[in-house]
Amino acid sequence: MNTINKISRYLSGHRIQLAVVLCLFGLCVAQSRKVAKDRHRPKTDERVYLKHADMLRFNQYGEHAGAQILNGNVAFLHKGALLTCDSAYFYQESNSFKAFGHVKMRQGDTLSLTSDYAFYDGDNQMAEARHNVLLRHRGTKLYTDSLNYDRLYNIGYFFEGGKMVDRNNVLVSDWGEYDTETRKAVFNYNVNLRNPKFTLTTDTLHYDTRTSLANIVGPSVIRSKESVIHTSDGYYNTNTGRARLYGRSTMSNKGKEITGDSLFYDEKRGISQGYRNVIYKDTQKKNELHCNYLWYNEKNGFAFATENPVMMEYSQKDTLFVHSDTIKVITYHLNTDSVYRTAHCYNKVRAFRNDVQAVCDSLVYNTKDSCMTMYRDPIAWSGDRQLLGEEIQVFMKDSTIDRAHIINQALTAELMPDKDHYQQLSSKEMFAYFTKGQITQTEAIGNVRSIYYPVDDKDSTLMGLVYIETDTMKMFMRDRQLQKIWTSKTDGTWYPMTQIPPERYKLDGFTWFDYIRPINKDDIYEWRGKKDGTQLKNITRHAAPLQHIEGGELKSVAATENKPEN
Repeated sequence: MNTINKISRYLSGHRIQLAVVLCLFGLCVAQSRKVAKDRHRPKTDERVYLKHADMLRFNQYGEHAGAQILNGNVAFLHKGALLTCDSAYFYQESNSFKAFGHVKMRQGDTLSLTSDYAFYDGDNQMAEARHNVLLRHRGTKLYTDSLNYDRLYNIGYFFEGGKMVDRNNVLVSDWGEYDTETRKAVFNYNVNLRNPKFTLTTDTLHYDTRTSLANIVGPSVIRSKESVIHTSDGYYNTNTGRARLYGRSTMSNKGKEITGDSLFYDEKRGISQGYRNVIYKDTQKKNELHCNYLWYNEKNGFAFATENPVMMEYSQKDTLFVHSDTIKVITYHLNTDSVYRTAHCYNKVRAFRNDVQAVCDSLVYNTKDSCMTMYRDPIAWSGDRQLLGEEIQVFMKDSTIDRAHIINQALTAELMPDKDHYQQLSSKEMFAYFTKGQITQTEAIGNVRSIYYPVDDKDSTLMGLVYIETDTMKMFMRDRQLQKIWTSKTDGTWYPMTQIPPERYKLDGFTWFDYIRPINKDDIYEWRGKKDGTQLKNITRHAAPLQHIEGGELKSVAATENKPEN
């Protein structure tokens, strides 16, 4: 029993010791941040000198034993600093004093510290100022109620709230420090930086008074009249308005938002740059642009995106995805009622939406007439229908396709339900008209050739093949089914299904490009070109002869080249 009691007392004693150790450790950690530089502080042997006092008295056994009691115009000198006050207790043995009333410390021509009360330790060169404290250093002012100024390391730090005024900036925080040698400040907890142009709120901020550069090292928000910046790591120059943001930052302005791993912003020039995983959103127009590099000028509305860019348009129920090597957006008549934009996508364009897909070398979309033009071997698909030509223009209405114009070597094909035969139509140019996204009419003009299969309404079997050659043809459809055909001067042939010549199954130039067609939104990143021999023919167009002026007379180049020599 005695052994158990001893063990119990032993453990109880150690628990108390452990609790004390933990408490002391917590206090050490709390103090280490505030006075970390007090460790290994070299003490000075230089004495604090009393320069002047109107009245001095000393009572060794009184209330302030060991102190010289000073009153009236008190002044001390210590290591080049002049300290003045109304009254003081001077402890000569400990080389320190307590100062009361209109306390002021001057150090050189650039620094002064005023307060209602202060304690100064000459051996540690530490001034503890309290109540209505004002630290002035060059053009910077620091207001607080409790400030410790370390003359050894030239650092003043406050821990009960403070305000720094520097040029046009006002910084407020719960805790902070200011280095008068480097002129850099650190602010912690409920930090607020106010400027006539913006406000910055954060929990940790480093600020350089020489360059007016704010170094953000924690979750922060920068708000100006029209823009908002969210970042947790970056630099913001309060003079130039330039920002370098890291750590997945976001900038918002008038319904537009840019997010990236790294963002660079120049407020005066209105230029933004984003690097890696950049996302540009326009919530009003309901579109996005994703890329790894973005350059945007908010003053003229010019944007340039590269490194795997993707445009997304989601104003309708479905989202359209467009990918190319480079995307460029140009804005015309910005900040006017007649503003419009053109988006240029070039080199290896692939687009996907559930109801329509497209592939081409380059694409231009004009918001003025809602026209999207595809160049160089363009192909478009909608359901089982394929369209191709030298150039395809698609006109939108309320973000839905309204009509399409295929220019030169136009060819459209539709896969029949039996998945073995194709309706085909080719001409010099072609027009397609849509209602609520469904094709209702097709018009082919110039050198028209057509292959279509009449279908038996009873059992949906193919009745035969009709081959037609004409100059103009119009086809009318309903619910994707052919209802009527109109032609001028028709020359056609009907072939029963068992007597169709092999060469009649396909028109010249027809190929079903299913291996190129994007199958989903992730497939737009993989470029697949046409196989050799299936590209459009390179047809040379007639052009006017070049002209130049010779001897004041306008002559054609061809006539000049064929002129006989003398």
